[in-house]
Amino acid sequence: MAAEIIKSNESLADVRDRIETHCIALAGNPNAGKTTLFNLLTGLRARTANYPGTTVERRVARMRLGDHAVEILDLPGMYSLEAATPDEKVAGDALLGRLPGQRRPDAVVVIADATNLERNLVLVSQLLEHDILIIMGLNMMDIAERRGIHVDAEKLSQELGIPVIPLVATSGRGLEDLRSELEKIIAPDIRKALLQSRRTPPCACCAGCAYKERFAWTESVASRVTKSPTVAKGSRTDAIDKFLTHPAIGIASFFLVMLAVFYLIFQVATVPMDLIDALFASVGSFAAHVLPEGDVQSLVVNGIIGGVGGILVFLPQICILFFFLSLLEDTGYLARAAFVMDRLMSRIGLPGTAFVPLVSAHACAIPAIMATRVIQDKRDRLLTILVVPLMTCSARIPVYAMLTALLFPHSPLLAATFFTGAYGLGVVAALGMAFVFRRTILPGKRQPLVLELPSYKLPSLRNSLLYTADRAWVFIRQAGTIILLISIGLWALSTYPKSDVPDDVIASRAWAQQLVEDGDTAKAAEIEASADRLAAQHALSRSFAGRLGHLIEPVVRPLGYDWQIGIGIVSSFAAREVIVSTLSIVYGVGEDTADNKSSTLYDTLRRATRKDGSPVFTVATSISLLVFYVLAMQCLPTQAVTKRETNSWKWPVFQLVYMTILAYGAALLVYQILRFAGVT
Repeated sequence: MAAEIIKSNESLADVRDRIETHCIALAGNPNAGKTTLFNLLTGLRARTANYPGTTVERRVARMRLGDHAVEILDLPGMYSLEAATPDEKVAGDALLGRLPGQRRPDAVVVIADATNLERNLVLVSQLLEHDILIIMGLNMMDIAERRGIHVDAEKLSQELGIPVIPLVATSGRGLEDLRSELEKIIAPDIRKALLQSRRTPPCACCAGCAYKERFAWTESVASRVTKSPTVAKGSRTDAIDKFLTHPAIGIASFFLVMLAVFYLIFQVATVPMDLIDALFASVGSFAAHVLPEGDVQSLVVNGIIGGVGGILVFLPQICILFFFLSLLEDTGYLARAAFVMDRLMSRIGLPGTAFVPLVSAHACAIPAIMATRVIQDKRDRLLTILVVPLMTCSARIPVYAMLTALLFPHSPLLAATFFTGAYGLGVVAALGMAFVFRRTILPGKRQPLVLELPSYKLPSLRNSLLYTADRAWVFIRQAGTIILLISIGLWALSTYPKSDVPDDVIASRAWAQQLVEDGDTAKAAEIEASADRLAAQHALSRSFAGRLGHLIEPVVRPLGYDWQIGIGIVSSFAAREVIVSTLSIVYGVGEDTADNKSSTLYDTLRRATRKDGSPVFTVATSISLLVFYVLAMQCLPTQAVTKRETNSWKWPVFQLVYMTILAYGAALLVYQILRFAGVT
């Protein structure tokens, strides 16, 4: 045995556990209740990470069984060791010890659906051909009993030569029996006896017979241990499916369901989002009060607290989305939704399962990209990830509101029309780019949708809450840390290098001080605030971000923008809505005034002029900027999540490049056409 390094903070018991930990994998068909059982066994002790070199997730939790430390591994759902999807390949390789960095499990608990034993026995038959300990968890016994299906677990155990434990994972029934059986297989003498008692199916040589012998064996075993009613009691499911899978009624039903989820994401989440925003604002104010003025205060308040708060504000949307997705999946409805939407989405080369991420992207692209995990085919999932950011998210709303108010200050109807048109443009662009990508960089026919329509059942609230907590923690740990570094970097770009305070600012402050001495404090405060705004504008224009704005001005000028709008575009790469506060600074509006009186911001932007005295925000410029923000990426948190979900920087870089080119080209076309038409 290789030498083990003992860490300074480890006890001898910790070292023993680390060296002698047993690994037990949970495997089984999709929708068999495997993850529900995993959550029941491990609770909140699980950690989630991708398998090395893949985007397939693994969930691992450590627990104790008797005197032994055990690592429970939750594998992706699989029907067979003969992989048909990347998830199945990773799961099969993990079971057989073929994954680098992942030890072969000491035992496998195969979770089987008691209502469909024959299909679940296929995977068991394949595992019996390998030198690996197996326990079969016969789940959903309550549903089987309600349908009049009786499975003789003891007889099934004799047929297979492995322990078979009846389970109801949603209620915990049979859990202690399973734990007891797991404790037994850890003992070396019992492990050896179990391996000797198992039965190998007479179908190990069916590589060229299309599994004929294997399926005949599973059917034979299932028929001997199962007693089913003459008439299947699935009539209620069939009756519901007549509506939910109907070409017209099914689509309408799905739209209503998603409208409800979308409403919750978009409306209900605003309360906790406002609370989080207020919390970080309070923390920032406290830090500003405690820390002396200077770069350290600015870094902590604007860079660190502002950066963390800017990403965590989306956490309620993510939690709501994944909680309801989990509920819909547990009930069996999500599979029906994918089935009915597949007919429509297939026309543009997307799978039906892409509809949920595309709709939820109207709240935020980050949870929408994470939600693409419901898409099994790797290419279809990548295609969806690439176009999801084109859907209008909530971060674009402040930008839309600002620009439409600039365009139509006295016509709410026209403002609302353009606002709606911006949403429509995002949808058309997303579907159009999906159509283009399917025929260029991701060619080939769309994979046909082959899925199982699981039986309807009551969802597990506990399972959904645990799943939501897990997704939330992944978001905080992975995206949040990256965004913190990005925010600090952007703070540095907008802060350095330092510049001298202009003479007119010094003179204004001296005047304000004189007014204070004369007793005119109101006038002094007004002049002091104006001086602070001028100082901030001067400092920003000479910072690295400001210099970059001047540098890119020749590039953005054909779109109708000046260097100050260029700074706004650069700064909003962290988050789109940042352009509003950036423009309020570069055009001389203080942050407090912009927040409290939005009309002051709009009036100031309307009065903004170029060097030649012409207005900056003309109709052509405003529409061009609106089109640019509909189509541009400009969301580094989304880029970070895209990298995590694709396991490569290649795709987020491609996403950024193609969306920037698309936004630039469309904005250029719009601006030049409007100018040619005489619209100013």
